Amino acid sequence: MLLLPLLSLSALWGFVLNLTVSDGWSLLRGESLYQTVGVTSTELGVQLQAERERTLLKLTHGEPSAELGEQRARTDAALHDFRESVREAERNLTDDMRTPLNTVQAELSRLHAIRTGVDGGFSTRMLDLSEYNRLLDAMYRFYDHLAPAPELAIYQQVTALQTMSNAHEYLLREHALVQAAQLDGRLTEGETTAFTEYASSRKFLHARGQAGLEVELRQPYADLFKSEEFLTFATMEARIIRTGAPPPDTARWNDAVGKVIAEFDRISGQISAELGGRAADAATATRIQIGVAGGVGLVAVLASIIISVRFGRRLGAELAGLRSAAVEMSQRRLPDLVRRLSKGEEIDVTEEAKPIAVTGSAEISDVAGAFGAVQDTAVRAAVGQAALRHGLGQVFLNLARRKQGLLHRQLALLDGMQRRTHDPDQLEELFRLDHLTTRMRRHAESLIILSGSAPGRAWRKPVPVIDVVRAAIAEVEDYTRVEVANMPRSAIDGSAAADLTHLIAELVENATIYSPPDTAVHVRGDRVSNGYSVEVEDRGLGLQPEEYEAYNRVLREPPEFDLADSDRLGLFVVAKLAQRHSINVLLRRSPFGGTTAIVFVPDRLITDQPELPEAKSDELPSLPGRTRKKALAVVSGTHAGLPRRVRQATLSSRLKDAPPPEPEPERKNERSPDEVRDLFSAFQRGTERAREEADEKGEA
Repeated sequence: MLLLPLLSLSALWGFVLNLTVSDGWSLLRGESLYQTVGVTSTELGVQLQAERERTLLKLTHGEPSAELGEQRARTDAALHDFRESVREAERNLTDDMRTPLNTVQAELSRLHAIRTGVDGGFSTRMLDLSEYNRLLDAMYRFYDHLAPAPELAIYQQVTALQTMSNAHEYLLREHALVQAAQLDGRLTEGETTAFTEYASSRKFLHARGQAGLEVELRQPYADLFKSEEFLTFATMEARIIRTGAPPPDTARWNDAVGKVIAEFDRISGQISAELGGRAADAATATRIQIGVAGGVGLVAVLASIIISVRFGRRLGAELAGLRSAAVEMSQRRLPDLVRRLSKGEEIDVTEEAKPIAVTGSAEISDVAGAFGAVQDTAVRAAVGQAALRHGLGQVFLNLARRKQGLLHRQLALLDGMQRRTHDPDQLEELFRLDHLTTRMRRHAESLIILSGSAPGRAWRKPVPVIDVVRAAIAEVEDYTRVEVANMPRSAIDGSAAADLTHLIAELVENATIYSPPDTAVHVRGDRVSNGYSVEVEDRGLGLQPEEYEAYNRVLREPPEFDLADSDRLGLFVVAKLAQRHSINVLLRRSPFGGTTAIVFVPDRLITDQPELPEAKSDELPSLPGRTRKKALAVVSGTHAGLPRRVRQATLSSRLKDAPPPEPEPERKNERSPDEVRDLFSAFQRGTERAREEADEKGEA
């Protein structure tokens, strides 16, 4: 939040500083170029103008003169200085200056050839004049890129002064041509044409240069153009153009032109000094701007950094405190509050919904207040939801208790009716009704378990595991599909026997529901080193690995029961029962493609029992309190009222081991109704006697 404006300010300061520094650098570079290349190139131009004049005189006389040799030496010295200054100023040259400079150097490389043509007699006055003019034209084009101008107004004045200098060059060309023509008293047709062009260009450049100069800078030139010397020069210039011959009064021409050239040099020097002073003042102002922009901007940036850092630290500390308070509320206080509420603890809303203590700016305080309001709302909502769940659980518990009481009474009535009934058909219907009532009792106990209470059934003595398993199977609707393998003789602590029965019944019922109806559900158990393991295996379709992981997570750490998730009611019941007695329940894929539920009962709930002696063939074992199979099924005895079913328990060992007899032809009306009635009456009396013996053993 603070970095963005700081970066923007720094970028703006850098942009302004770059503009001012670039202007200053341009000034410094322009001044450096003017003091090196500019001064030497100006001197070289003056020497080339003088050499041009001497060369024209030599071509007119036809003989070399000592003055020409001395002038060439001065030109060569100026050329050497110019080339040295170019090498020194190489790093300061811009791209737009390199092209005209390269042109100048290319033209200067032709100077030796020009001199050779003059000395060898291969040149004429007009040709020589054109060659030197090419050199000087390249020099003046280079001058146009060399003049330093920090401001637009100064640049305009420098350009106008440069135009007046170009006009001065044309005046010198006229004078050189006239001086050479005075020696032989004539101008050739080409020279007359060139003189006319020079005069026209001079007039145009004078008018253009004057128009670009300011009034005070233009005035010296205006006075010069009105002077007697310039008027005399202009009159003779017009006569030469008209007649094509040099002026008859040579002394008068030389005197007038000499004074005009000298006055031009004086005025140009004066104006150059004036513009140089202005440029220096502008450069000084630019340097001041650079200092102000750089210094003041730097101070502003540093001050912004210091203020931003201090403000950022304070704001960061305030936000860190707010974040810590919010994290503590969201990750510690509220989850802990929810856990306490799930355990049924009483919560003081005023104490738990304390306002977040955060100091700082008004915005931070407002955010802290908003968090406090959210916290208060969340605490009150959690307390209200816990109260609602508790109330709903109490409703479930109350209804389940009432239903459980009614079912116990119904089971007692069914028990009495079974004892008094001698009709086999009615007895079979009573057995079915007894089985449905037992299943209804298990569902009522499920509601009690989900409400957080205990079902209430318990035994004082240990209960054999096989009885627990058989009792669980008896509470399943499709119990005929369940096959129980032989199990080691071990017993479950009486306090956990009812819950374990309920747990196994839920797993067995789930296996019968989610497997094909023509397949069997296998239940087996075994004594292990640190407990007892019971496995319930079906032949269904099984689940995906992620589904097994999700269900096992619920079984390991049962969450609070969600009323909206009624499809997994049995899973929550199993998880609650397992958590109550530290029983581990694991679901995994069966090798046959279905699901295997493994129930591991810890060793502290297990009691080993000796093997019981084998019953004799003529002994009738005690019968269970309620038989879950058909009326004519033969069942085994019970322990403490829990049913057991052992196929062919009443047969002798010889009959068990003998091969099955051949089926006999069906005989109709083998027994009379009276005989059947007597048989079932005897069976009923034996059942009553077995119950009485079982009750006496339980009370003992």
